[in-house]
Amino acid sequence: MKKLTALVTASVLGCMLVSCGTGSGADDGKMRADLNAQTCAKEMGVGINLGNTMEAFWADDNDLTAGASTIGENTPQDYEKCWGAVVTTQECIDGMAAEGFDTVRIPVYWGNMMSDDGKYDINEEYMDRVQEIVDYCRRDGLYVVINVHHYDEFLIKHHTKEETLKAAAHVWEQIAKRFKNYSDYLVFEGYNEALGSVQDGTSMTEDEIYEYVNDMNRVFVETVRKSGGNNKDRILIASGYWTNIDNTTKDKFVMPEDSDKMMVSVHYIDNAPYWANSVGSGYWEKYSKGQCEELREAFTERDIPVFVGECTSIYDAEHVVPGALTSESSDCLQKILDMAADYGFVPVLWDVNDNFYSRTDCRIKSDSDREVIREVAQRIESR
Repeated sequence: MKKLTALVTASVLGCMLVSCGTGSGADDGKMRADLNAQTCAKEMGVGINLGNTMEAFWADDNDLTAGASTIGENTPQDYEKCWGAVVTTQECIDGMAAEGFDTVRIPVYWGNMMSDDGKYDINEEYMDRVQEIVDYCRRDGLYVVINVHHYDEFLIKHHTKEETLKAAAHVWEQIAKRFKNYSDYLVFEGYNEALGSVQDGTSMTEDEIYEYVNDMNRVFVETVRKSGGNNKDRILIASGYWTNIDNTTKDKFVMPEDSDKMMVSVHYIDNAPYWANSVGSGYWEKYSKGQCEELREAFTERDIPVFVGECTSIYDAEHVVPGALTSESSDCLQKILDMAADYGFVPVLWDVNDNFYSRTDCRIKSDSDREVIREVAQRIESR
């Protein structure tokens, strides 16, 4: 499906879809029989994260095993705003679509507003709010990705493997049930960066940790697939070991057994040189190219698309090497997105409130960044 342009407004699209029978009024519930992960990856184009928003939580330093602490009036918006975000609006998502993004990733901390009773039942009001934001995206014809973000880390670090697998299955049972009638423009990503961690105070061998990572992904896929509705054919994304490219491309990382509707998630193809303040150097380009080659050999050549769920959006001067061959932030962004696009990956910018994209002005803040996003998105669409 080609990108919906700004000429098609959210209100018009909402009227077109309101009678489609999914209960959301924003999604038609249709699944395309011929859609595989490779086709989906191309259609997802360039994405952006709704970062520090629905995955935000308030930790109680006196009780780190509680998962989250009650704040404010204990409403979804209290947590949505607790890391500095504004309340997400339809207009905010409309602007993302108008700027050229095809995909919005919504990281979610499902422990917010959850009773600390060991049952792991997701609060219905919080679930409703996540669904509301998903519907904002679907009214604009966007792909939407939701995951279990940070809450997977809480489970892993404070519970045994057996307890964590059981809890993760229950969390995904609830998510899958709520969204089982949504179309294939809704994609589930299992977890975030926690896979590779272990319970505090315990130790595991590397082989045992990889087995744990693989079991977490297996439980995610099996739980979603048996949940009924459209989930038996939904595109799913297995999370890499710490979403680290070197760890995830090792033979010990095993993708869940499934159909041709699976992707793999990693983060930041230029991670090491970024934190070494070497962006813009020859080393930066060579390293990033090498990471892409690892992913190509491990996954792309096996027809498993790569979902780069978090990419750097702004390259601050402190991370750019003195005398860099490429020094302007937009130029650095162009190189990384071009590289990801050339390899057929799905690049999704990590962004927080009023950083790369203004959620109040509903636009990309930099004109040169805007040009990059639109050029790369159009190139992906036309390939």
